[in-house]
Amino acid sequence: MSPGLAVALLAALVGLAWLATAGALRWLRHRQVLDMPNHRSSHHLPTPRGGGLAVIGVGLAALLAHHLTWGGDGLGQVGWVLAAALLLAGVSWLDDIRGLPAVPRLIAHLAAAGIGVAALPGEGLPGLLPGWIEAPLLVVAWAGFLNVVNFMDGIDGITGVEGIAIAAGAAVVGWQAALPGDLAAAGLIVACVLLGFLPWNWHRAKLFLGDVGSIPLGYLLGWLLLLLAVKGQWAAALILPLYYLVDGGQAILTRLMKGENILTPHRRHAYQKAVDAGWPHDRVAALIGVVNLALVALALGSVGADPAGQGLALLAALGVVGVLIWLLAGRRPGEAA
Repeated sequence: MSPGLAVALLAALVGLAWLATAGALRWLRHRQVLDMPNHRSSHHLPTPRGGGLAVIGVGLAALLAHHLTWGGDGLGQVGWVLAAALLLAGVSWLDDIRGLPAVPRLIAHLAAAGIGVAALPGEGLPGLLPGWIEAPLLVVAWAGFLNVVNFMDGIDGITGVEGIAIAAGAAVVGWQAALPGDLAAAGLIVACVLLGFLPWNWHRAKLFLGDVGSIPLGYLLGWLLLLLAVKGQWAAALILPLYYLVDGGQAILTRLMKGENILTPHRRHAYQKAVDAGWPHDRVAALIGVVNLALVALALGSVGADPAGQGLALLAALGVVGVLIWLLAGRRPGEAA
């Protein structure tokens, strides 16, 4: 495919995602599928929930069309991943409109992750654990990651900014590392559909993704990161989602230390503390976006580096994210602890 055609198709995809989201918003308003504010919410007005119907629908269709047109090997491994993402979207939509118990949701998450791990190319992460140990760990990690993405979808714009950075970052790392397969194209497709959705979700959001969006999105982002890892770019695979991992991890550790149930809703993420302290949603999302640009740069810097260089890039990324968490979680002078 020529570069000009690729740019035109990606621009058309952004426009299609924007239009599909506009249509989803009208339908959700008509059906009164609303996210009602409560004491844990960061919004104050009933807001339509379910924009993921458009984002995931357009994204999966585009991924399928690209693979069938340019993949060259039929559905294959990519087909299994797309089918698992569609399964997650269906289960998550039922959860959005009816509410599902935790157990069937967890079973669906683990099943989708299991399908994805079985469909990964090669023989897993190079030179690490035996397959019979590694595969279950990857399934649990993948299922955990898609839940982290869901938990972090708590303020306007944050998931769009973070998802675009991870997906586009995976694409440029894959391109720079000359990785084969659909990685670069898949990353750009996911980034473009999120770019089409982001204007509708920017502060003040007219529409939320809902679980139908955030859960399969987390699954697709996890797939891109695992593709990087199995091709030897383990440092980039850790650096790109590092804000998610650190903010999600510190919230879990804080709750464990306080004896709280980590499965119940909360407001202990750093971005939530920033909003509670008076920061507007768009300022928080923009700051996270700036930090993600630095993470993408560090991920690119890790490509081709020796293990020591990759480790230094990861340490630098941890430092950058640590500063972000400190800024977001810091309280204004005089604010009660």
